[in-house]
Amino acid sequence: MWLGQREGLSGVCRVITPDLRGFGGSPLGDEEPSLDVMADDVAETLDAEGVDRVVIGGQSMGGYVAMAFCRRHPRRVRGLILADTKASADSEAARENRERIAREVERDGTGVLLRDVLTGLVGPTTRERRPMVYGRVRGLVQAAPPGAVAWASRAMAGRPDSFDTLRALRAPALVIVGEEDRLSPLADAEAMAMTVSDSRLVRIDRAGHLSAIEQPEAFNRAVAAFVRSLG
Repeated sequence: MWLGQREGLSGVCRVITPDLRGFGGSPLGDEEPSLDVMADDVAETLDAEGVDRVVIGGQSMGGYVAMAFCRRHPRRVRGLILADTKASADSEAARENRERIAREVERDGTGVLLRDVLTGLVGPTTRERRPMVYGRVRGLVQAAPPGAVAWASRAMAGRPDSFDTLRALRAPALVIVGEEDRLSPLADAEAMAMTVSDSRLVRIDRAGHLSAIEQPEAFNRAVAAFVRSLG
């Protein structure tokens, strides 16, 4: 999903895009579902790459992982990018829905994601006017390993509220939100930006929940400006 960023930001900074646990080439392992486990995986990846401090960022679930990384490895955070995500914990209804999806994926495969999740991942502009982008997102969803999807769904359901983590952050933050994002709307982005003492908020027009894929040029401009501001 980060192809546009690896290419578009290559002249600005080094871009490392690890496969989160169970996705792509990363093994799922036997640990209980937890975003902390994913955050520690990222730290191990950085160790293997010889990188100490980073600007860490994530979109949607990746934002949850980035905030977990800030809790567990605060010394390593030079800057934080939170895109189309939220700092609040799930409601009881949301947790129950994640468990429902996890069970259905384990039983029947990724069909439930195409039926119940896909349309919410992108904005109406993408669905109506960018068929190739929408098709790419559909392919990514369809290719997700069922075991990893179920594990990640349960990890997200168990995540804590992260506003205290953001209050304790001692690094600048960039908060990005798609104008058409209905899963993590502008109000969630504003709440995170107001909680971090040094933050900036960027809204991306004609993008939904996957703004990095839907509008990669605008997304990359925001990230590039933020990284350059860190010196």
